[in-house]
Amino acid sequence: MLRPALFLDRDGVINVDRGYVHRWEDFQWIDGAKEAIGAFNRAGWLVFVVTNQSGVGRGYYTEGDMHALHDRMVEDLARSGGRIDAIYFAPQHPEAPLEAYRHPDPPDRKPNPGMLLKAFAEWPVDRERSIMVGDKPADLEAALRAGIRGLLFEGGNLAEFLEAQAVLA
Repeated sequence: MLRPALFLDRDGVINVDRGYVHRWEDFQWIDGAKEAIGAFNRAGWLVFVVTNQSGVGRGYYTEGDMHALHDRMVEDLARSGGRIDAIYFAPQHPEAPLEAYRHPDPPDRKPNPGMLLKAFAEWPVDRERSIMVGDKPADLEAALRAGIRGLLFEGGNLAEFLEAQAVLA
């Protein structure tokens, strides 16, 4: 049975964007993020994180550092009753100094829709009812290219923002 999915960018939507956040000590939830995720979980939606992580490709931190942060994020969210079904990340960048991460136009890096398309292939996603919430035009472009609705979050309380959009109505 197909289910709608909430796709969330990470930095600037789930957590305060302090630039290349990769340590739990630097992570701070956006107001209302945990509540929003929990509300979508209770409504039967899938919840995915789709995040460009060029800091890995740039050599600022490792994939292991990023995964450790994501593990802590998921654990902390679970304590408040929320769940993230999957996290997709794109460490590639056209100018990455680390050759393994250098790609002229990484298919997963937003604005390309690769991460969303992977979720469509791996999960029973109802595209017509799904949405992508991001804080940059590249996020909205990825949503458009994937054929889902995109919402620009410009800060504040994420739960209140989504409630005002009447997404769950």
